[in-house]
Amino acid sequence: MFHAPFDIELKNERIEGKKIVVPDLTVICDRSGLTDTKFVGVPTLIIEILSPSNQAYDLVFKLNLYMQYGVHEYWIVNPMHRVVQIYSLNDNGQYEQAGVWKETGTACSRALDGFSVDVEQLFQS
Repeated sequence: MFHAPFDIELKNERIEGKKIVVPDLTVICDRSGLTDTKFVGVPTLIIEILSPSNQAYDLVFKLNLYMQYGVHEYWIVNPMHRVVQIYSLNDNGQYEQAGVWKETGTACSRALDGFSVDVEQLFQS
């Protein structure tokens, strides 16, 4: 797991060009793309933590960007509303909402076996 600031150079053989992003948290299972300063490829899981200044960017632009490049799972954590949203790639390469948790419950990853977060504990002050 890597946290910001750590550059992710999204690269996919199906897409011409590359995009560089700096997610809040990144889980990389295929270490072959790691260099000393960045990761080149497609991470398994990206987690973004919303702030008032980046909500639209993370909810729309990054959601579509990560889906286009094939990031297996995208978590959006909204501390202002105490919500966790998970989007997972389906067999057609499209994101489907795997779940939404508000204030309570356990958010479970489809991409990482055994990875889960207690939402109530996450948002405790």
